[in-house]
Amino acid sequence: MHKKSLLTMNDLTNSEILDLLNDAKAFSSSHSDWQLPDCNQALTANLFFEPSTRTHYSFLSAEKQLGLPTVDFNPETSSLTKGETLYDTVRTFESVGYKLLVIRHPQDEYFKELESIQVPIINAGDGKGNHPSQCLLDLLTLYNEFGHLDGLNVLICGDVAHSRVAASDKEALERFGANVRFSGPKEWEREGYPFSDFDDSIEWADAIIMLRIQRERGAKLESLSDDEYLEKYGLTKARYARMKEHAIIMHPAPVNRGVEIDSDLVESEKSRIFEQMHNGMLVRKAILKRALGYEPFGRSEV
Repeated sequence: MHKKSLLTMNDLTNSEILDLLNDAKAFSSSHSDWQLPDCNQALTANLFFEPSTRTHYSFLSAEKQLGLPTVDFNPETSSLTKGETLYDTVRTFESVGYKLLVIRHPQDEYFKELESIQVPIINAGDGKGNHPSQCLLDLLTLYNEFGHLDGLNVLICGDVAHSRVAASDKEALERFGANVRFSGPKEWEREGYPFSDFDDSIEWADAIIMLRIQRERGAKLESLSDDEYLEKYGLTKARYARMKEHAIIMHPAPVNRGVEIDSDLVESEKSRIFEQMHNGMLVRKAILKRALGYEPFGRSEV
């Protein structure tokens, strides 16, 4: 079996993406109780160097459902407080027998300094760079909704400059033939990302992906209150009313209710935000299965 890291969406061919989406769908139906053979041998560590709820605990749920023995690393009680480097921390886990590492880190492309590590690494988010598992769950949500990705119009709105979700989604959606636009404050425009006015693109979009303001990465708009931001750049009820009948709302979460989206819209008829979270657990089961070298179930559904 060939074990495989997943660091960016560039690590996957389109065919491999479809295999992962198919496996995720199978985990919700025909293979819902499937566990990894010899899973007790695949000791897994979750190394989260920044706060996370959905990504962290959906990976943990996926690991437990697959039967993997799993531990959660706590940076605050580790030798990082004594000056240990990221490389030495990861090398330690490899040295003491861990077979798979799930890592989230605030540094862009932290994984470049881990190239000599031999056990597979799953990137659970690096700075504002990449978030492959979030991208895959977004693709699954869109595919489940529309039955295809080619030709879909996807509008990503908000703090684009600091968003690893925007980066990963743009890359993958365009590879599958979707049309992607971006909207938000001019201060958060990103080179190579086609920006348009939110109000001009609402009726164009089949899916609107809202992004929160990533204040932990230095994003701020001091001139606007939360209410003013919502009115100018967020998904209000008035904008919601202008969406296509079949259009959906997505969000990588955590949601700042009343800032990038009106609180009443988070669980509205068009919202798929909590469905995305469920899809995230399914996708992460598929990613773990691939990382440990197991073949896809098949491609009968996607």
